[in-house]
Amino acid sequence: MPTPRPVPGPASYLRSPVGLGRAAVALLGLVIAVDLFAVYADLVLYDVTGDLMDGASGGAVARRLDDANSLNTVAGGVQSGSLVMSVIVYLCWFVRVRANAGVFAPDTQSMKPGWAIAGWFVPFVSLWYPRRITRDIWDASSPLGARRSYLLVNAWWTLWLLSLLGDRVGSAQSGSADTADGMHAGAYALMISDALDIAAAALAIALVLRLTRMQHEKALAGPGVPAGA
Repeated sequence: MPTPRPVPGPASYLRSPVGLGRAAVALLGLVIAVDLFAVYADLVLYDVTGDLMDGASGGAVARRLDDANSLNTVAGGVQSGSLVMSVIVYLCWFVRVRANAGVFAPDTQSMKPGWAIAGWFVPFVSLWYPRRITRDIWDASSPLGARRSYLLVNAWWTLWLLSLLGDRVGSAQSGSADTADGMHAGAYALMISDALDIAAAALAIALVLRLTRMQHEKALAGPGVPAGA
């Protein structure tokens, strides 16, 4: 006999995460597309600085370097814009699925709802609070009796942290570079950072799709329905 789920309070109710989930996926896809453009810009800069290291000189190389720097500036600006839009919509979706999790299984939620936003921005705790909240949401959204695996959650969070680290390293190296060698190393570091961001965004899409589907199916199944019933 399945364990009966706790009855939510009178002010608690479910709201569909499907629309916000689709919007979050679309904007994360935009982030990936923009990051691919940024990788191309990094490659252009990496190529021309490599030529400078090999001793190339003259007006043609100087123009290529100016064009490469301009391309990277454009890429950086577009990346910032797409990231801001993606973060806003993703957080709206995250708050929605956290609220639903509190209806499905309030006893599995180890943190208050406000941390669904604050946990991303408070220094130090932002390194693990969002993952912890996501795991709580995953537990609450899973069908009753289903075997739980956090592989997707852990892989997404690991790549997210690596992408943040890569961005810091890449930005520091490229920002302080004033020689061909330094610019070459900075372009390489930015390529790695952008590649990690693409991987993290791809797993974020998978996570959004999975959690959205889990909550949608659980809401349609009704209370107290075990997995496979």
